[in-house]
Amino acid sequence: MNAVPYSMLEANKAQILRKMAQYQTIYRYDNIMQLDFELTTRLRIVEASYLLYRSGARFATFKESECNETYWLRTEKGGFKLKENVLPSVALNDIFFNGSLYAFECAVAIVMVFYKGVLESIGERDFNQLFTNLVLYSGKFDEDLNLQNHHGYDFLEGDCAYFKNPDYHEDTPQWQGENTIIVGDDLYFGHGVGVKSAEGIIERLNEKRKENATESAYLTSYITRVDFRYLSQFYVHRDVLVEVDYDKLPLVVSQIGSSTYIG
Repeated sequence: MNAVPYSMLEANKAQILRKMAQYQTIYRYDNIMQLDFELTTRLRIVEASYLLYRSGARFATFKESECNETYWLRTEKGGFKLKENVLPSVALNDIFFNGSLYAFECAVAIVMVFYKGVLESIGERDFNQLFTNLVLYSGKFDEDLNLQNHHGYDFLEGDCAYFKNPDYHEDTPQWQGENTIIVGDDLYFGHGVGVKSAEGIIERLNEKRKENATESAYLTSYITRVDFRYLSQFYVHRDVLVEVDYDKLPLVVSQIGSSTYIG
């Protein structure tokens, strides 16, 4: 993944911090390093989303999924299981750089993007130790990734947001909704639909509704995030943080004991 210029990285982190300040949610961190890890990983997840979007990987149902058999075993259910004696980082990167060999469903794409963002933040050594038995399938992820789910509207870059399509056609259940990664202000990446605004995602889903449908697709309040706090202990850049000038941002950063609060 190409390096992001220091000034751009600092500006993008500041943008996420501004959004945090606008929400009623209080964000707690044990130290500044944890905060920096979350901001960095969120941006890496966004980068991974665009990388997957441009990779040539195709959308497919689990029944029709495809993978590079050099690195992966295709399971009976259509998921991908890491082959023995293959490094997780090598197999994962192959998806992003040889995407034309792959076809998969949108929920699997989200997990791939999360893994890629984490890989770029913690480095290959720790990634390969943490995720030795990598399996890519809907609802299947390593306990060390420990995805966190909640209902709310504190959407941030790098989150997974879900669009529901209640009037989907029963012959195409894959269009009952769309898992997306938030990549910018009102901008979402969904495997199979591309990078679009919320309205654009909804329009695409509405095209896939049953005949005489009456209910539009919509953005839900369901948010999925990586367990940033746990994974921050493996932060490859934990000794070299990108400094953000908090005094220039419209937010409150409080230090209570050893903990840092943003809100």
